Amino acid sequence: MQSFKTRSFILVAIGFILGMSEFIMVGILNDLASSFHVGIASVGLLVTLFAIVYAIATPILTIMVGSHRLYRVMILLLIIFIAGNVLTAIAPNYAILTISRILTAIVSGITVSIAITFSAVIAPREKRAWLVSWVFSGFSIASVFGVPLGTWMSGTFGWRSVFWLIVIISIVFTILFVLSLPRDVRQGKMDHFTQQLSIFKDKRILLGILLPTLNLAGVYVVYTYLRPIIVSGINFPESFVTPILFVYGFASLASNQVSGRIANYDGLKTIEKVYILQIVALIALPLLFRLSWLALAALVILGFTMYLQNSPMQLFYLEVAETDYPQSMVMASSLNSIFSNLGIAIGSATGGVMVSSLGLSSLGFGGAVYTVLALVILITLNHVRKIK
Repeated sequence: MQSFKTRSFILVAIGFILGMSEFIMVGILNDLASSFHVGIASVGLLVTLFAIVYAIATPILTIMVGSHRLYRVMILLLIIFIAGNVLTAIAPNYAILTISRILTAIVSGITVSIAITFSAVIAPREKRAWLVSWVFSGFSIASVFGVPLGTWMSGTFGWRSVFWLIVIISIVFTILFVLSLPRDVRQGKMDHFTQQLSIFKDKRILLGILLPTLNLAGVYVVYTYLRPIIVSGINFPESFVTPILFVYGFASLASNQVSGRIANYDGLKTIEKVYILQIVALIALPLLFRLSWLALAALVILGFTMYLQNSPMQLFYLEVAETDYPQSMVMASSLNSIFSNLGIAIGSATGGVMVSSLGLSSLGFGGAVYTVLALVILITLNHVRKIK
């Protein structure tokens, strides 16, 4: 019998490899553009495409999971994920690179959803928020260590080496998953697999899924173009990019850890204040472009706020599903990642349009509009929860 800590570590590591594969594009944007002789906005479009495919594929695959053993499903998904990253590493042209990112995106969302479902199964109730926050923290750890390391490797050994590293780590933790996680985990019984969709009849869920969408849209208007902002916007030298990415990633890691703590209280009420802080940081950023260190402080605040809602939202979805829609547990586990990636797609696409037409200094204002909308929706959801 494997220990809880060992199993938890494997699930967090899966979050890490998924996060590194997705987020590394931000750090190697310029290198890919140079390698394939395309513009930065074209490579930025891969971030948008990845997120769109992620958001569309995840609910479809979640429905297909039905009552199948999640252990077997997870192994198949990890094998496809590894194949997608191998294809990225050997991509001879931009078209194949695009196909490889689509393949990886197709399985990434359902993979993290099943990892979260396993977390809910193996963790005692009092540790559930802790473990869910750590699975999400795997993504932040990817930002803290994976993206800066990958950016350095890209500059030193070429960008392809980054994806070979992801492949090697993925193989190791796929083997560990096979050896360690329980094999009999399934969703609640259902008469027909489409019953999983019944959770979308709930007004609380319909309001709740808008929050990760709008929150991440607001952040990714800026985050997608973080490297150009650092160099061309707030005028730090190129040598500062990796350390600043590390600091930003560390702030997002702290964000996930604090997220797990506030989830144990009335986390959704606290997030109202978080959104206000995020709005201030986004509006302040372009106003501080000539004051480099203050602009950097605004970026760090943005990194700290971007994931604070993760654990409160995820536990909210799971609690609604457990109480009223037990057949929709994997779907509930997937909602945060699905609609976060929808937000990433919206935000990165918005950022691309704004960079092309208005320049880097416009991005903070564009992001703030989305976060203001998120605040309005959250206030509405908290009112609905009170009267439910």
